[in-house]
Amino acid sequence: MNRLRGHPWLTLVPLALGGMMVSLDTTVVAVAQPAMQADLGASVGDIQWVTTGYLLALAAMLVLAGKLGDRLGHRRVFLAGTAGFAATSVAIGLSPDITSITVLRVAQGVFGALMQPPTLALLRATFPADRLNVPIAVRSGALGIATAAGPVVGGLLVEYGSWESIFFINLPLGIVAIAMGLLVLREARLDTVARSSDPVAVILLAGTLLALLWGSVQAPEYGWGDVRIWGALAGACVMGAGFCVWEARAPEPLVPLSLFRSAAFSAGVMLMVLVSFIMFGVPFVCTFFLQNVVGLSPVECGVLVLWLTLAMVVAGIATGLLMRRTGSRAPALLGMALTAVAAAGLAHATGAGSSPDELRLWFIVLGLGFSAVIVASTHLIVAAAPLRHSGVAGGLQQTAMQVGGSLGTAVLGAVLVARVDALLRQRLAETGTRMTGPELDEAVRSVSLGITPASFGPEAASVVPGTFVAGMDTALLISGGVAALAALAGWLLLRRPAAEAAPEAGAEVKTMA
Repeated sequence: MNRLRGHPWLTLVPLALGGMMVSLDTTVVAVAQPAMQADLGASVGDIQWVTTGYLLALAAMLVLAGKLGDRLGHRRVFLAGTAGFAATSVAIGLSPDITSITVLRVAQGVFGALMQPPTLALLRATFPADRLNVPIAVRSGALGIATAAGPVVGGLLVEYGSWESIFFINLPLGIVAIAMGLLVLREARLDTVARSSDPVAVILLAGTLLALLWGSVQAPEYGWGDVRIWGALAGACVMGAGFCVWEARAPEPLVPLSLFRSAAFSAGVMLMVLVSFIMFGVPFVCTFFLQNVVGLSPVECGVLVLWLTLAMVVAGIATGLLMRRTGSRAPALLGMALTAVAAAGLAHATGAGSSPDELRLWFIVLGLGFSAVIVASTHLIVAAAPLRHSGVAGGLQQTAMQVGGSLGTAVLGAVLVARVDALLRQRLAETGTRMTGPELDEAVRSVSLGITPASFGPEAASVVPGTFVAGMDTALLISGGVAALAALAGWLLLRRPAAEAAPEAGAEVKTMA
């Protein structure tokens, strides 16, 4: 057993399994939501909070979870998070009503947050900074496999079993991860006396993220002009500014702002936010196109999108090997450039005469770009942070992904709706169809999903596909523009190649068998 403890490549096994549990859970729950809604008699809003509550808790707790690992030990925090995640998964599957499920999903998000930062911190403590490329790529590949398998596994379990069964699959994965973790993970934490985790900073950061993500997630439902949305976003700005001021003066900050003095670290966080913006937002709008406009079944849609996730798996491993020779800068910028090209290509491919082969090609290019940026930016973040802040760095990496993904889904969804709203009014008028007030608003909501309202006559129905595609193409082109600007900003930040690991005096990691 002593020879197994701390073995670098065996360490990857429980860490990858833990990450796969979180990734798999996200995608299988999305597939099961219609069945949950029908079985429990829940409203659409109730079902939305099954996912939203989980994501908000996850995002709000990530940085604190990294700090707890730095203080208490990353192995300990990872194992506690894995055990809690598996236990709450089983409890959700046994829950009798939507209220219990929502509360448990929030708890599951907290435990999911405890699992994520220690994963990267333990890799940082196990592998030298200049050898992190391949383990980070392997971990990313495992997450890609779980993401790809989620829709298929979830669909099979719901179709041939029940929606409850999707939560039970985390139990065997959790048992294996915990057993392997107890055998091979070596504890890593600061060789200092633990200090306070700064409750004021925790409250300010959690409040900032909760307000930002709540406002972004609810904006498509309430509308961007709603006072509640602007109140939440304004509150996020105020609390965020207060957090920065507080942290700048804190003797032991929750998030050391000095980390952002590193161009590599700042570039990594920025690229992670923006690639997640696109990675979550683009599939969100494309799924409605594939199912409601093209007419693919959920399984056929999943198979087509599978090409994107498979490309991510392959590109993740290839990027890790490439970074041995080039460093992180070139793959990050090349990946963003590929993402920009792929987004523009998808906008072209969804026009008249598009073919599944063309869509498949651009999904593959998109997956290659996503994976290159994720692996490279993760390496930039983790390797540039001093060892004593490796848990915080891991938390910030995951927070950047959650914030970017939530903003991408909300903003691109809002862009699509706004474009559809403007075009539908004009095109209905051209066909002589008169609709006003709530009836028109309801029609806009339906067409924004690619669905033809039942009240539409033949002429009005004929404008629905083109109107939706025009809105989706606007969102895709904005995504491409974001990717192009991100590549430029990354190039400006990373013009001077530098050592990606920042040493810090007194920052030795204490390892214990």
